[in-house]
Amino acid sequence: MTEYLLFRLYGPMASWGEIAVGESRHSAVHPSRSALVGLLGAALGLRRDEDAAQQALIDGYRFAMKVESAGTPLRDYHTVQAPPARKNVVYRTRARELETRQVLETLLSMREYRCDALAVVAVEALVAARWTLGELAGALRRPVFPLYLGRKSCPPALPLAPQMVQAANLREAFAARQRSLLALVREFGETDTDWPAREDVRALRLRRDTVRYCWEDGMEAGMEPDMQTVRIDQPLSRRRWQFAPRRESVHFERGGER
Repeated sequence: MTEYLLFRLYGPMASWGEIAVGESRHSAVHPSRSALVGLLGAALGLRRDEDAAQQALIDGYRFAMKVESAGTPLRDYHTVQAPPARKNVVYRTRARELETRQVLETLLSMREYRCDALAVVAVEALVAARWTLGELAGALRRPVFPLYLGRKSCPPALPLAPQMVQAANLREAFAARQRSLLALVREFGETDTDWPAREDVRALRLRRDTVRYCWEDGMEAGMEPDMQTVRIDQPLSRRRWQFAPRRESVHFERGGER
């Protein structure tokens, strides 16, 4: 039996960064490893310049997820004004940056988001893990820094509800965590009438035709992969924003509301 920490990620908007080329900022369909490491680091209160602690998070855990809904795509035409870069000049606030007498330049980008995406994440601790799964669960319940779904403009819409599960494999672990969407929405209400009716829940437009399971090498999945992909989301340096490729297995499964 293996112990897993399971928690859910749901929000009206999320952005799981892919390789950024030029003005385009693409989003993956499901969370990246770097985003999950960053989320746990924020919950624990780790700063990006704490290299040893950041490396402990990167090396000490493996991740898997069950994507209940990939959400609907949204593309934002984004503009921002900024002064040209100047040697040895650091702007401490946005106000100071805009007060500069330099001519402001307009930066353009296309940013992608996923709307109403829902995923359950499983964390497995390795032998050298610095924090126990119980400590990670406590940090997710009371995070030191604000948590967000890829971008700071994308906060979670529901608590992460961390839960410890012991199971023979990932499929059994996720099965132990299954709840219907209606129960997920209502679980924080006093009575059923405090929350939307089933028709209103469907209006959230969560696309649940196909469930997607994703896991890292070395994890006992309990299912055969339908494909394997390479994602460049293994953090090498938080300060220099460098990432390495890794392999991810994916299994697709048809299903209705669970």
